[in-house]
Amino acid sequence: MRLIRIFDTTLRDGEQSPGASMNTEEKVNVARQLARLGVDIIEAGFAISSQGDFDAIRAVGGEVEGPVIASLARCREADIKRAWEALKDIPKRRIHTFHSTSDIHLKYQYRIGREEALKRSVEMVRLARSLVEDVEFSPMDATRTEVSYLAEVVEAVIEAGAGTVNIPDTVGYTIPSEFEKLIRHLFEKVRNIGQAVISVHCHNDLGLATANSLAAVSAGAGQVECTINGIGERAGNCSLEEIVMSLRTRRDYFDADTGINSGEIMRSSRLVTKITGISVQPNKAIVGANAFAHESGIHQDGLLKEKTTYEIIRPESIGLHSTRLVLGKHSGRHAFKARLREMKYELSEEEIERAFEKFKHLADQKKDVYEEDLEALVSETITKAPEKYALVDIAVSSGMSQKPTASVRLLIDGAEASRTSHGDGPVDAAYKAIAVLTGTKSTLQRFEVKGITGGMDALGEVTVIVDEDGRTVRGHGADTDIITASALAYVNALNKLAAKRK
Repeated sequence: MRLIRIFDTTLRDGEQSPGASMNTEEKVNVARQLARLGVDIIEAGFAISSQGDFDAIRAVGGEVEGPVIASLARCREADIKRAWEALKDIPKRRIHTFHSTSDIHLKYQYRIGREEALKRSVEMVRLARSLVEDVEFSPMDATRTEVSYLAEVVEAVIEAGAGTVNIPDTVGYTIPSEFEKLIRHLFEKVRNIGQAVISVHCHNDLGLATANSLAAVSAGAGQVECTINGIGERAGNCSLEEIVMSLRTRRDYFDADTGINSGEIMRSSRLVTKITGISVQPNKAIVGANAFAHESGIHQDGLLKEKTTYEIIRPESIGLHSTRLVLGKHSGRHAFKARLREMKYELSEEEIERAFEKFKHLADQKKDVYEEDLEALVSETITKAPEKYALVDIAVSSGMSQKPTASVRLLIDGAEASRTSHGDGPVDAAYKAIAVLTGTKSTLQRFEVKGITGGMDALGEVTVIVDEDGRTVRGHGADTDIITASALAYVNALNKLAAKRK
């Protein structure tokens, strides 16, 4: 059975999703989870694109052990050297360089011919190879490149020292049968192809990214480039969870698998959702809220008799606990801690205490506390910014015939302060009171509300994006009272801004 390498580009291509930008600390948190997930390579950023990406690559390399850490670089000397500067202190490192090869890119974007593109590609692979042992090359827009020229480029860059050659479907143009034929053609025509791992990087513009990647694996590809939840440019990338579980579920067909610890898939998905603020659609394969939900009476009858009648993947195999968690307001610390251990959380006593206080508050408001509720509480606890501000109390009044009013009490550096403000609605009034108390000059860029679980007493989660003096942060808050959740999210964001100012 072949072992397919998983090259995760959530921190690079995934971060290019509009609104998905991550700071260094957030990238390190995701990278740690990717290491627990067991990915082979983490593409941590594009070193020359910004100082933030450069710093993030170095931070990820310094904090995360296990996977190879890669930086993207164009086929330019400055890019290659900047990638090397970011990677030079990291033991397991890779420079991933790329150059377009399709005639449409060469004519309109680069304004050069095929011969010059080939020359640049070879020269920059050689330069990268003189700096690191592990070099990957991508002929960008490969699926719209003339096939014989593509084979010529692949052979030349392998000769120049590329140990991995990635064949990207950059604009999501190809279809599975066509892509499989292209990969097979390269294996037949490229003389030295056995000296490199052939990789694929498929975009989802036609909804075929996972299907195309699987077709390439069938044709002999040994590495798949993908992202958590399939996030990325435009319609996104091949989804890591889909490619991994497709190979694992159909090992009988592909005779291939990955080294991924699939039990960490759900936690990885939820962490990326939390940090980027990009929600997963309910019917998303593997990690969507409805992926293991059954409403049809026929399906329910079959499942009660034998789960494999309608479930081809065990929920537990991806880290999803399908049973209902029975915890309520009468539960004590021991039961709470034991359930967290079952969920494989390792928290400090201080973090457990904070999470338990939130749990008790939630259990007083909510009849049933589900595992998704606990996931949200723990995530909010462990990702919380250092507290300059803490919400003590909030009271609002609003209606069709009265002006919305909010009275807010905060702890500011340990001292209590209060303010009452009016607004266009209860959330606006609360935010105006908080803004006055904290003296912030920030602006609210985005406000998003979603229910974590079903029912009238569902826990609501609020995500806000706040900007101040060019600094942009995300804040999160969860509570059964959506006004309280909104205030918690805003205060969380202001704490992050305060930390950035320090």
